[in-house]
Amino acid sequence: MTYEAEVQFKFDATYTHDYTRGFGSTIGDDDFIPEEHYKITAPAADLNAKQYFKLFEKFMLCVGMDPKSIRSGAMSLVFNDWTSEEDQRKVCKEYEITMDEDLEEKFKEWKIRDEEFERLKNAPKGPMGTVSTEQWDSE
Repeated sequence: MTYEAEVQFKFDATYTHDYTRGFGSTIGDDDFIPEEHYKITAPAADLNAKQYFKLFEKFMLCVGMDPKSIRSGAMSLVFNDWTSEEDQRKVCKEYEITMDEDLEEKFKEWKIRDEEFERLKNAPKGPMGTVSTEQWDSE
């Protein structure tokens, strides 16, 4: 059995000149294309979720959406009140991002790391620039 599928995004727009507002109402009419038609198609038989989002991103760019707004919209699908915290944390782990709720714990980890770095940086050095074993024995 053969399976074929296609996904389409279609955008049609027309612009009508407004000559009723007097002189100056036509200023800037060159900034508009009187008609726009976009049709984006892709074979959908084997598209995964990321490919669908990439396709929709291209469509949204075509119709004039700002890339920042597109990214914000995509993130709002994950980080909203209807998505479980467990699912949000899975995405955070996958993309190595930190949720606001976890910043205090991260700050404590960074502080411990910085203190350890300072201790090693200021530790007495051995003959080859390594940390002296005497320091480790005294702790």
